Amino acid sequence: MREHGVLKRVLLIYREIMRRMDARQDFPPDVLAQSAGLIRRFIEDYHEKLEEDHLFPRFRKANQLVDLVDVLYAQHQKGRVLTDATIRLASASVLKADAERQKLRDNLQLFVRMYEPHEAREDTVLFPAFRKLVSDKEYASMGEDFERKENQLFGGEGFEKNVDAVAALEKRLGIYDLSQFTPKV
Repeated sequence: MREHGVLKRVLLIYREIMRRMDARQDFPPDVLAQSAGLIRRFIEDYHEKLEEDHLFPRFRKANQLVDLVDVLYAQHQKGRVLTDATIRLASASVLKADAERQKLRDNLQLFVRMYEPHEAREDTVLFPAFRKLVSDKEYASMGEDFERKENQLFGGEGFEKNVDAVAALEKRLGIYDLSQFTPKV
Protein backbone atom coordinates (compact mmCIF):
# COMPACT_ATOMS: atom_id res chain seq x y z
CA MET A 1 0.00 0.00 0.00
CA ARG A 2 2.69 2.42 -1.09
CA GLU A 3 -0.02 4.76 -2.34
CA HIS A 4 0.00 6.48 1.06
CA GLY A 5 3.30 8.11 0.10
CA VAL A 6 1.58 9.78 -2.84
CA LEU A 7 -1.30 10.84 -0.60
CA LYS A 8 1.11 12.35 1.94
CA ARG A 9 2.80 14.35 -0.77
CA VAL A 10 -0.52 15.70 -2.04
CA LEU A 11 -1.41 16.63 1.54
CA LEU A 12 1.82 18.67 1.60
CA ILE A 13 0.65 20.41 -1.58
CA TYR A 14 -2.72 21.12 0.04
CA ARG A 15 -0.95 22.49 3.15
CA GLU A 16 1.22 24.77 1.00
CA ILE A 17 -1.82 26.05 -0.84
CA MET A 18 -3.61 26.71 2.46
CA ARG A 19 -0.52 28.55 3.72
CA ARG A 20 -0.55 30.72 0.62
CA MET A 21 -4.26 31.35 0.93
CA ASP A 22 -3.80 32.44 4.55
CA ALA A 23 -0.93 34.74 3.52
CA ARG A 24 -3.01 36.06 0.59
CA GLN A 25 -0.32 34.81 -1.81
CA ASP A 26 -1.03 33.58 -5.29
CA PHE A 27 -0.74 29.99 -6.40
CA PRO A 28 -1.57 28.33 -9.70
CA PRO A 29 -5.16 27.04 -9.37
CA ASP A 30 -4.45 24.33 -11.92
CA VAL A 31 -1.90 22.81 -9.51
CA LEU A 32 -4.71 22.41 -6.99
CA ALA A 33 -7.09 21.04 -9.63
CA GLN A 34 -4.46 18.55 -10.82
CA SER A 35 -3.67 17.53 -7.24
CA ALA A 36 -7.35 16.88 -6.54
CA GLY A 37 -7.59 14.97 -9.82
CA LEU A 38 -4.67 12.80 -8.74
CA ILE A 39 -6.41 12.15 -5.42
CA ARG A 40 -9.55 11.16 -7.32
CA ARG A 41 -7.86 8.79 -9.77
CA PHE A 42 -5.02 7.26 -7.80
CA ILE A 43 -6.22 7.39 -4.19
CA GLU A 44 -10.01 7.25 -4.29
CA ASP A 45 -10.75 5.32 -7.49
CA TYR A 46 -7.82 2.93 -7.17
CA HIS A 47 -6.30 2.66 -3.67
CA GLU A 48 -9.47 3.12 -1.63
CA LYS A 49 -11.43 0.92 -4.01
CA LEU A 50 -8.91 -1.89 -3.38
CA GLU A 51 -9.34 -1.44 0.36
CA GLU A 52 -13.13 -1.41 0.08
CA ASP A 53 -13.28 -4.44 -2.23
CA HIS A 54 -10.51 -6.63 -0.80
CA LEU A 55 -9.51 -5.63 2.73
CA PHE A 56 -12.63 -4.33 4.44
CA PRO A 57 -14.78 -7.39 3.56
CA ARG A 58 -12.16 -9.74 5.04
CA PHE A 59 -12.16 -7.83 8.32
CA ARG A 60 -15.95 -7.85 8.42
CA LYS A 61 -16.09 -11.57 7.66
CA ALA A 62 -13.53 -12.28 10.40
CA ASN A 63 -15.38 -9.90 12.74
CA GLN A 64 -12.14 -8.03 13.42
CA LEU A 65 -11.62 -4.25 13.54
CA VAL A 66 -15.14 -3.78 12.19
CA ASP A 67 -15.61 -0.43 13.94
CA LEU A 68 -12.35 0.83 12.44
CA VAL A 69 -13.27 -0.45 8.98
CA ASP A 70 -16.66 1.28 9.22
CA VAL A 71 -15.02 4.60 10.13
CA LEU A 72 -12.42 4.27 7.37
CA TYR A 73 -15.15 3.50 4.83
CA ALA A 74 -17.23 6.50 5.98
CA GLN A 75 -14.13 8.68 5.67
CA HIS A 76 -13.57 7.44 2.12
CA GLN A 77 -17.08 8.61 1.29
CA LYS A 78 -16.54 12.03 2.91
CA GLY A 79 -13.18 12.34 1.16
CA ARG A 80 -14.89 11.90 -2.20
CA VAL A 81 -17.35 14.68 -1.34
CA LEU A 82 -14.46 16.97 -0.36
CA THR A 83 -12.56 16.10 -3.55
CA ASP A 84 -15.63 16.90 -5.64
CA ALA A 85 -15.84 20.31 -3.97
CA THR A 86 -12.10 20.95 -4.39
CA ILE A 87 -12.25 20.13 -8.09
CA ARG A 88 -15.27 22.42 -8.48
CA LEU A 89 -13.67 25.30 -6.53
CA ALA A 90 -10.12 25.10 -7.93
CA SER A 91 -10.37 27.92 -10.45
CA ALA A 92 -8.98 31.41 -10.78
CA SER A 93 -12.46 32.99 -10.71
CA VAL A 94 -13.40 31.27 -7.45
CA LEU A 95 -10.17 32.38 -5.81
CA LYS A 96 -11.09 36.03 -6.42
CA ALA A 97 -14.28 35.76 -4.33
CA ASP A 98 -13.50 35.85 -0.61
CA ALA A 99 -16.39 33.59 0.43
CA GLU A 100 -15.58 30.96 -2.18
CA ARG A 101 -11.87 31.19 -1.41
CA GLN A 102 -12.63 30.59 2.28
CA LYS A 103 -14.90 27.68 1.40
CA LEU A 104 -12.08 26.12 -0.61
CA ARG A 105 -9.57 26.70 2.19
CA ASP A 106 -11.93 25.14 4.76
CA ASN A 107 -12.51 22.19 2.44
CA LEU A 108 -8.77 21.56 2.12
CA GLN A 109 -8.35 21.78 5.89
CA LEU A 110 -11.12 19.22 6.44
CA PHE A 111 -9.52 16.88 3.93
CA VAL A 112 -6.03 17.13 5.47
CA ARG A 113 -7.36 16.87 9.03
CA MET A 114 -9.23 13.68 8.16
CA TYR A 115 -6.64 11.94 6.00
CA GLU A 116 -3.56 12.41 8.18
CA PRO A 117 -4.97 10.30 11.03
CA HIS A 118 -6.80 8.07 8.53
CA GLU A 119 -3.65 6.94 6.76
CA ALA A 120 -1.72 6.71 10.04
CA ARG A 121 -4.36 4.36 11.47
CA GLU A 122 -4.34 2.24 8.33
CA ASP A 123 -0.53 2.04 8.38
CA THR A 124 -0.23 1.18 12.07
CA VAL A 125 -3.39 -0.83 12.79
CA LEU A 126 -5.28 -2.01 9.71
CA PHE A 127 -2.45 -3.09 7.40
CA PRO A 128 -0.46 -4.95 10.11
CA ALA A 129 -3.67 -6.73 11.21
CA PHE A 130 -4.46 -7.60 7.60
CA ARG A 131 -1.04 -9.17 7.22
CA LYS A 132 -1.96 -11.51 10.10
CA LEU A 133 -5.46 -12.14 8.73
CA VAL A 134 -4.36 -13.73 5.45
CA SER A 135 -1.79 -16.40 4.61
CA ASP A 136 1.56 -15.51 3.07
CA LYS A 137 0.43 -17.08 -0.20
CA GLU A 138 -2.83 -15.13 -0.28
CA TYR A 139 -1.02 -11.91 0.63
CA ALA A 140 1.47 -12.38 -2.23
CA SER A 141 -1.33 -13.24 -4.65
CA MET A 142 -3.26 -10.12 -3.70
CA GLY A 143 -0.13 -8.03 -4.23
CA GLU A 144 0.18 -9.41 -7.74
CA ASP A 145 -3.52 -8.77 -8.40
CA PHE A 146 -3.21 -5.19 -7.16
CA GLU A 147 -0.17 -4.63 -9.38
CA ARG A 148 -2.10 -5.92 -12.42
CA LYS A 149 -5.01 -3.63 -11.57
CA GLU A 150 -2.63 -0.66 -11.25
CA ASN A 151 -1.09 -1.43 -14.64
CA GLN A 152 -4.54 -1.87 -16.17
CA LEU A 153 -5.72 1.51 -14.88
CA PHE A 154 -2.55 3.56 -15.31
CA GLY A 155 -0.43 1.64 -17.79
CA GLY A 156 2.97 0.20 -16.94
CA GLU A 157 4.71 1.81 -13.98
CA GLY A 158 1.46 3.37 -12.73
CA PHE A 159 2.83 4.12 -9.29
CA GLU A 160 5.95 5.73 -10.72
CA LYS A 161 3.87 7.85 -13.11
CA ASN A 162 1.79 9.15 -10.22
CA VAL A 163 4.90 9.89 -8.15
CA ASP A 164 6.30 11.82 -11.12
CA ALA A 165 3.02 13.74 -11.43
CA VAL A 166 3.18 14.74 -7.75
CA ALA A 167 6.83 15.76 -8.10
CA ALA A 168 5.96 18.00 -11.06
CA LEU A 169 3.24 19.71 -8.99
CA GLU A 170 5.62 20.15 -6.05
CA LYS A 171 8.17 21.75 -8.38
CA ARG A 172 5.58 24.21 -9.67
CA LEU A 173 4.85 25.25 -6.08
CA GLY A 174 8.54 25.39 -5.14
CA ILE A 175 8.22 22.68 -2.47
CA TYR A 176 10.02 19.83 -4.21
CA ASP A 177 13.45 20.34 -2.62
CA LEU A 178 13.33 18.21 0.51
CA SER A 179 16.17 20.13 2.18
CA GLN A 180 13.94 23.21 2.61
CA PHE A 181 12.00 21.33 5.29
CA THR A 182 15.09 20.78 7.45
CA PRO A 183 14.91 23.11 10.46
CA LYS A 184 17.78 25.48 11.08
CA VAL A 185 18.46 24.60 14.72
